[in-house]
Amino acid sequence: MSVQLTRLIEEQNTIWQRMQDIQSLAERENRDWTAEERANWDAAEARLTEVSGDIERLNKMASLDKIDRDQVVTTTGEPGGRRGDDSEEKAKRYSEAFGRYLRGGMDRLTPDQRNLMMDNEVDLRAMGGNIDTAGGFVVPDEFRNIMTETMKAFGGLLGLAEVIPTGTGADLKWPTNDDTDNEGEILGENEAAGEQDINVGGRTLKAYIFSSKQVKLSMSLLQDSVFPLDSWVPKKLGERIGRRAARAWTTGTGVDQPEGLTTGAVVGKQGANGQTTSLIYDDLIDLEHSVDSAYRPNGRYLMHDNTLKVIRKLKDSQQRPLWVPIPAPGFPATINGFEYTLDNSMPTPAASAKTIAFGDFRAGYVIRQVQQIQTLRLTERYAEKLQVAFLGFSRLDGMIQDSSAIRLYQHSAV
Repeated sequence: MSVQLTRLIEEQNTIWQRMQDIQSLAERENRDWTAEERANWDAAEARLTEVSGDIERLNKMASLDKIDRDQVVTTTGEPGGRRGDDSEEKAKRYSEAFGRYLRGGMDRLTPDQRNLMMDNEVDLRAMGGNIDTAGGFVVPDEFRNIMTETMKAFGGLLGLAEVIPTGTGADLKWPTNDDTDNEGEILGENEAAGEQDINVGGRTLKAYIFSSKQVKLSMSLLQDSVFPLDSWVPKKLGERIGRRAARAWTTGTGVDQPEGLTTGAVVGKQGANGQTTSLIYDDLIDLEHSVDSAYRPNGRYLMHDNTLKVIRKLKDSQQRPLWVPIPAPGFPATINGFEYTLDNSMPTPAASAKTIAFGDFRAGYVIRQVQQIQTLRLTERYAEKLQVAFLGFSRLDGMIQDSSAIRLYQHSAV
């Protein structure tokens, strides 16, 4: 853990204790807050929001350094780190050729590098009818790892759900079943066992195309060897794809796009009239218990940062805050004893908005991720402006796979 993160956690706890002291003093003396106490509280709360946000950002940045290469499928279909010497050498040469391609295009490559790139060319027209350009290239492992981890930092659900990596974008049949209403039996002596079939359903995970949109760079910048092109481009493409994918996984309609969490999950608790932008302690208790106890040991909350701001002001029946800041480095902040994840693609508090999800997200939601990520270098299109554009594509899908594992909180309509 970095020195900066440790310092911020300590400051967060100090500020939180200061706010609790202000509240406790007024309660002990059975009086209203003074103007000075209100001013001190507001200042402390504003600083607490800033510090908490910085902690979230540093934790996201730390996740970029945690790449499990054994879980990354290479372009040859073999697990990363397990290839033979020849494959490793070929992957290294392809990575070097790809970096050179990013800076100078195909014309800057040697004949051997050009042949190596052409061996990894992808006909993007096969991905869908809306793409009229062929000749995208599969990105090397290092490029793809940066892209994937950047997407995870921006999409909270991606780090929680079950992720199924596939080598191709073919439709993936995904079986489902719910056998919880069935149980065994007690047999008498010489009595035959009964029968009870398991009803297995099925859904299909597709591979919807997510685009980064074009990122344009000047040719002079590309020629600058100091500019970290190999890391900057994948990071930028990953950020854009990640933000759009995160929004699809939370609010997608399921029609020609992933089924969003707030679209497919069941509402476990709806606020009473008047709670269009607020909620109460009892609402969260009801939401937690709307999820079967079999899933609650792995339960956690998922919400927008604006929703967390509302919850931070809630207290239980003993006037203890539901939100507890990080007690010490290495421990997570919690809400009513459960960890939480922020995902700013979740809806914010509003009339009828489904702002909070609670449950076992790995059991309840599945994300399909096609490992081959394509990128295009558009040279001629902006040549008169002395610019080159880069464009990234990733194929993804997502859906509810166990409707019993996750429940939503929905604000009242009026």
